[in-house]
Amino acid sequence: MLNYVIRRLLQMIPLLIGISIINFVIMHLAPGDPVLLLTERNAPPEEVARIRALYGLDDPIYVQYFRWLRQILKGDFGRSFVDGRPVIDHIMDRLPYTLYLNFVVMIIIYALAIPIGNISALRQYSWFDHVVTFFAFLGQALPSFWFALMLIYAVGIKSDWLPISGVATIGVSLKRHGFWTVLVDRAKHLILPVTVISLGSMAGITRYMRSSMLEVIRQDYIRTARAKGLPEKVVIRKHALRNALLPIVTLLGMELPILFSGSVIIETIFSWPGLGLLSIRAVFQRDYQIVMALNMIGAFLMVLGNFISDILYVLVDPRIKYS
Repeated sequence: MLNYVIRRLLQMIPLLIGISIINFVIMHLAPGDPVLLLTERNAPPEEVARIRALYGLDDPIYVQYFRWLRQILKGDFGRSFVDGRPVIDHIMDRLPYTLYLNFVVMIIIYALAIPIGNISALRQYSWFDHVVTFFAFLGQALPSFWFALMLIYAVGIKSDWLPISGVATIGVSLKRHGFWTVLVDRAKHLILPVTVISLGSMAGITRYMRSSMLEVIRQDYIRTARAKGLPEKVVIRKHALRNALLPIVTLLGMELPILFSGSVIIETIFSWPGLGLLSIRAVFQRDYQIVMALNMIGAFLMVLGNFISDILYVLVDPRIKYS
């Protein structure tokens, strides 16, 4: 097991280096010149050349890459081209809001999708199974941005039941209004984005869970367990469920980058001040330092999530051994 972990960690190094090269090259091939963000409009060529030399943007691309990589390894993601603030400060300002939103979403998704998919498989072709299948296909077919706009129109604008943007009402504070008022206000702002993000993800995981459970309960060892006279609850809980969770463990590892990077479209629509909104604004403003930093963090979390999934396989299925 230890040898496997060390080998996987060593394999992550060249993979991340390759991703960093592709990330850096694509950003330099993208249209737009970051120097124009650092100079005044119609600045003379001499001033543009001075700024370019000051930031090292006139060096060969491989020199710029190794300088950027050396900074990344030190935990320094550079400074924003727009306001000059360190990129890490921008990320840390937005990270709590993204974690707050996506942590609630993940709890709701897995707390509902796993038991619903499980029951749907055990009651195949029942009315419950048909209803679950219908809403699962509906949730995956609905474009998230369209569903978000429909909710904003129906719930936020037409009826004014819920707030449609931000994380809190301006002026509502713990000191002035008390704990429960602040809690209800935060919950109201959370309902719409959580609903939109949860619908599509929960639909997919429910279908995965249903398909996996259907495949497992038809295996020979499940029939053997039933033939021994074990209660059905014991057969499902101890023999079928753990094996059916293997695909869900894979998806759980892939959720890690989403948990930290956020949903770009949904955060933009609902003006949620997380990393998703930060990334889309950085793209539009051609703030390449922020874009490259978020890309590298997302890539690292994706690789780390796959690694964690492989380790969790052993906990879910004892038959899997790593040597």
